[in-house]
Amino acid sequence: MSSLLIAHGRVIDPSQHMDRITNLLIRDGRIAAYDASEQEADQTLDAAGKIVCPGLIDMHVHLREPGREEDETIQTGAAAALAGGFTSIVCAPNTDPPIDTQGVAAFIHHQAAKADHCNVYVLGCVSKNREGKELAEIGQLVEAGAVGFTDDGNPIADPELLRRAFEYCRMFDKPVLNHAEVKELTEGGVMHEGLVSLILGLTGMPSASEEVMIARDIALAEATGGRLHVMHLTTANGVEMIRRAKRRGVRVTCEVTPHHLTLTDEQFRSFDPNYKMNPPLRGREHVEALIAALQDGTIDVIASDHAPHSQEKKLQEIDLAPFGVIGLETTLGVVATRLIEPGLLDWPTAIEKMTINPARILGLPKGTLAVGADADVTIIDPEARWTVDPKQFRSKSCNTPFAGWKLKGRAVATIVGGRVKYTWP
Repeated sequence: MSSLLIAHGRVIDPSQHMDRITNLLIRDGRIAAYDASEQEADQTLDAAGKIVCPGLIDMHVHLREPGREEDETIQTGAAAALAGGFTSIVCAPNTDPPIDTQGVAAFIHHQAAKADHCNVYVLGCVSKNREGKELAEIGQLVEAGAVGFTDDGNPIADPELLRRAFEYCRMFDKPVLNHAEVKELTEGGVMHEGLVSLILGLTGMPSASEEVMIARDIALAEATGGRLHVMHLTTANGVEMIRRAKRRGVRVTCEVTPHHLTLTDEQFRSFDPNYKMNPPLRGREHVEALIAALQDGTIDVIASDHAPHSQEKKLQEIDLAPFGVIGLETTLGVVATRLIEPGLLDWPTAIEKMTINPARILGLPKGTLAVGADADVTIIDPEARWTVDPKQFRSKSCNTPFAGWKLKGRAVATIVGGRVKYTWP
């Protein structure tokens, strides 16, 4: 394999506490050396004025295949990931059939290898068929490569089932990822329950539905010593519960999405189904609490919760349209524009939450540019200006709440295993 030198870039690698201008040499698919000269490489990429960081990792992605290929496929989802700067993605198991057997996990790995885009990891189901009644074959799924377990899309409602899942997954040091929602409190809801839902006459989804579940999950994780990961956190009280639990030593981590960091329930006044997601967009006070939790380290990860739906499904009446928005191709730009540019986060902190933190939570051998590591690298132009145009997406779906947004900052090269898989423009 040929060697590649990434020259003159600002290398930011939170796993090594590194932030400096240097040359990075890749050889035979691995990080070979720093401060190398151009004479040592077969090919050179000039990264002057750009950020060179470990390949971005999205630990919460819905690829739809098998079962709903009209919305997304592994091939199109992985291509969208490359365009967004992600070298590794982790797919949720709410496929049809769900990822509750070794065969389905093997199918996804096969399709990912066939696509030959980014690294694709799988989350296994906690329960068989995601029905919340009987534990899935967790040990067999670990053997098949599952890096964590969740029934995402369905919260794990039965506390006894969750308790046993924590105990079982602890044997393999795997986290249980839960969608925190008490369904009985959100039935028929389409948006956050508050003043805006009252004015619009729409059934609301109270923040308490998330908070009650988080409190229960933390209690069970604390009792069992299991590892809990709270998916797509949205509420101020949820943030505070996790903050206190971490101080007590509970093994809990959490993630937040770009849309929950930058949008509020006020957007729902447009009745645009592209603002319909679960958990819903909350009020401004919740957004501010989430940003503060990113800053103080309470929130570990920024993840897209990429949830594609075909146009004919999404563009229905607001009550009928499915929940979910896509985000693989916009996450980095939205974070750069709405969090880094105004000084709410710096680049090293944002990169940490999109590289080494998700890698550590899921036990992935990624998220670092240490010598000898896999050469998964993202090159970011922090000054690149571009407009979100869903027609240009590599994703099969275009259900984004950010259409038309003018963003600053994006991935200009995505390198997987030492191979340049994507460049922009």
